[in-house]
Amino acid sequence: MTAPAADAVAVLVNGASRRLPAGTSVATLVASLGRSPQGLAVAVNLEVVVRSRWEATLLGEGDRVEVLTAAQGG
Repeated sequence: MTAPAADAVAVLVNGASRRLPAGTSVATLVASLGRSPQGLAVAVNLEVVVRSRWEATLLGEGDRVEVLTAAQGG
């Protein structure tokens, strides 16, 4: 059995396990999902990440990420 690469991290994205390169930002993750950032909301470890912080928010080992379609309503 081989050890996981030190330059990758395991995260959960919408409940599915993924390995991402170390240093992956929320913005890069959203782009890799093939989704436009318009109308999306992202939470990391149950904390909403405002879009202006997506590029600066780096994902780490064990992070839980939810990428959701934002909806208006009340």
